[in-house]
Amino acid sequence: MLTAEAISLGILQGVTEFLPVSSSGHLVLAEYFLGLEDTPIAFDVTLHLGTLISVLWYFWQDWLNMAKSLIPGRKSRKGDRRLVFLVLLATVPGAFLGYFLEGAASTVFRSPWVVVATLSGIALLLWSAERLASHTRNFKKFSWKDAICVGTAQALAIVPGVSRSGITMTTALFLGFERMAAARFSFLLSAPIIAGAGLYEGLKLWKDGFGTLGMDFLWGFVAACISGYFVIAFLMRYLAKHTFYPFVYYRLILAFIVAVVLKIGEL
Repeated sequence: MLTAEAISLGILQGVTEFLPVSSSGHLVLAEYFLGLEDTPIAFDVTLHLGTLISVLWYFWQDWLNMAKSLIPGRKSRKGDRRLVFLVLLATVPGAFLGYFLEGAASTVFRSPWVVVATLSGIALLLWSAERLASHTRNFKKFSWKDAICVGTAQALAIVPGVSRSGITMTTALFLGFERMAAARFSFLLSAPIIAGAGLYEGLKLWKDGFGTLGMDFLWGFVAACISGYFVIAFLMRYLAKHTFYPFVYYRLILAFIVAVVLKIGEL
């Protein structure tokens, strides 16, 4: 793999992992149209590790406070231990469904037409959430019921094109949360699910042998980490004053373009 290709894939992963546009959907399209089927699984794991570092880096103060709240006898901010519980609770549905649907995710769901359907379908849901939701509940209002709803929705991200961040933010909006609150919980929720998926794939690679990890892996990791950090920072600032509509339009336009190209290819 060339350095330029590794950096490009790292940036693609870092950008699409946190924007509500689906990193897995873009990967499926890249594989189909650019012939990237031979990308090593170990490289995918490396890119996901890069995005994990991004979310840990940006929210380091939150993670530190959450960790301190778990130390017996130590005083912590009100709500930190509760946030740990909510994040872990919301992680369970996605981890459970992801484990049992792993085979379908890597075969049946990896079709460009599936991506077209999910890109447009989630776009319409996100548009509805923007238009109909109240956007009044702040981050402190998250309850265990909200966590279960968002976590269950996250499980749908096993299908390429759905977008983990897209479906979790959309669900939080439907529950009445402010845009920044929806994004923050979605980003915090991404850490355990990305770490879990990376660990699962990493253990399989450990059994089979990692092979040769060249400098391209390092460049991909760095690109995913840095681009992911800046995307998180951008989105948190952007949502303070703007809506999700641009991402709705992007998903619909991309779905339309892919559908047209696929249809032309069938002629």
